[in-house]
Amino acid sequence: MKKNKIIFWTATIVIALWEAVMPMGTWIFAPEYMTFGTKALGYPDYFTYALAIAKVLGVIAIMYPKTPAKLKEWAYAGFSFTFIFAFISHACVDKNVSYMAMPLVFLGILAVSYIYNQKLNNSK
Repeated sequence: MKKNKIIFWTATIVIALWEAVMPMGTWIFAPEYMTFGTKALGYPDYFTYALAIAKVLGVIAIMYPKTPAKLKEWAYAGFSFTFIFAFISHACVDKNVSYMAMPLVFLGILAVSYIYNQKLNNSK
């Protein structure tokens, strides 16, 4: 049980740092770089801001222990789609292997978080 909690929280904190803290830090402390990555892929500026807000809400849903299970499922699904479409965008636009691999690595970390969240919920 303790091992499962450690694995869950480690994976979840990595996702939280990557998906919420980094974009919000950029938005607050270096807003000139906020649209740097999405603009290169051809997305409009407003998409970046909407995505950042959705990511913060998703992280809150995943990390808050009393979040209803259905809402948590939607948050995990949203992050999964984000990582999959980030991979597709990089594969189609810049074809940079390291840019393509990064969303897949985080998709794997998200999967670990999801699997161990399920294990913790089923053990209650």
